[in-house]
Amino acid sequence: MTTEEEIAKILLSEKAVFLRPEEPFTWTSGIKSPVYCDNRLLISTVISREIIIKSFVDFIKPLNIDLVAGTATAGIPWAAWIAHAMKLPLVYIRSSSKDHGRQNAIEGAVQEGQKAVLIEDLVSTGKSSIAAAKKLQEAEVEISRIVSIFSYQFADTDKIFKENNLHIHSLTNFEILAKVAYDNRMLNSEALKQVLEWKESVKFL
Repeated sequence: MTTEEEIAKILLSEKAVFLRPEEPFTWTSGIKSPVYCDNRLLISTVISREIIIKSFVDFIKPLNIDLVAGTATAGIPWAAWIAHAMKLPLVYIRSSSKDHGRQNAIEGAVQEGQKAVLIEDLVSTGKSSIAAAKKLQEAEVEISRIVSIFSYQFADTDKIFKENNLHIHSLTNFEILAKVAYDNRMLNSEALKQVLEWKESVKFL
């Protein structure tokens, strides 16, 4: 299985992660971040994309799931590639139900009692992942894991996943990526300290 460090190197080499501790990015939530992750860039790669898909599949196979679910929109391509590789049904979860037609929150066919993984490209606060998971649970689908490419690992995020009895696994995470960036001289020691302290300081609950 590809290591967390190897996945972090892919995100950095494909410029899916931007490190800018001297001029933080502002997220839509208002959080000021020295790191911006845009995993959508990875869908346009070929070799890197295949490595990430294999890493997802290697982790998911032992879970013996019946269904792959993706979050709209960024999780959809990854969920589709995983479902194809594993020869499993695919659904995706809308951020909000359609206001016309059948007003679906879940697109695709689900059956009561199915065991699913929910695929995300990125987990920051975790709130959108939990909202999507709840829509599956309302359809009587069991969530084995929420699996993402990257997670910021905020303490508050861990707390809300535990409160909702949901389990998350990420192929790589913030601390691993920061240390890989330092090892590859993309961050100096002061910047490494700064971004790690930032991660510990973020509160949103």
